[in-house]
Amino acid sequence: ADHAHGTVADLVPYVDFALEQFGADRLMFGSDWPVCTLAADYGLTLAALQQALAPRTEAERQAIFGGTAARVYRLAAPAAA
Repeated sequence: ADHAHGTVADLVPYVDFALEQFGADRLMFGSDWPVCTLAADYGLTLAALQQALAPRTEAERQAIFGGTAARVYRLAAPAAA
């Protein structure tokens, strides 16, 4: 990726391909920390994926941003406040 001029739009084809090949139930958000900081900090990385996934369903976004990980790693749901 072009670290100086890359855009969220540049990520969309890769995000779409991953979703088409694997589905949201087999994908989870993560980073290659600290390597990702060569291009952007964690907050910008997260925001870029959130933007790239904006057209997707709420269920797909929830799976990618926690649901898949919770299922795969058998994590208990957080207690209600």
